[in-house]
Amino acid sequence: MSSDLWSFSINLYARPGVEAACLALQAEGANVCLVLCGLWLEQRGVTCDEQRLQQLRHVAGPWDAAVVQPLRTLRTQWKDLARQDAGLGSLREQIKKLELEAERQLLERLEAAAGDWPKGQDEATAQWLQRLVANAGQTNRDALHRLRVAAVTP
Repeated sequence: MSSDLWSFSINLYARPGVEAACLALQAEGANVCLVLCGLWLEQRGVTCDEQRLQQLRHVAGPWDAAVVQPLRTLRTQWKDLARQDAGLGSLREQIKKLELEAERQLLERLEAAAGDWPKGQDEATAQWLQRLVANAGQTNRDALHRLRVAAVTP
């Protein structure tokens, strides 16, 4: 897997089952950029602790609320109308690109916050996903399992 968070995320997202898992987690309220960051940190062997979790949430929360979510909401609202209106469809595609760019910038911010955290020596390195997705119902557990499998599959 790639060393930077953006490349890691793009490569992982292209693997079978990952998009569906991410969308399932997103539908349950998870911040997929935080989930991808958590998986990246797990793969790097970084210890998960409350201070680090809060730091990542502090980075992600405001950007997600002010930038990513409004773009996603607009893109989603235009979905049905854009099928019938080519001009709106073109605008929707531009919004989709902006949303992806906003997510890329969020991943870069998360990497800047966590990129120098050292590797850990304990089982806390594998707790990122469970702790970032607190509402781990069966759908979330299945999605998290698919993500972990995809991340370690060559």
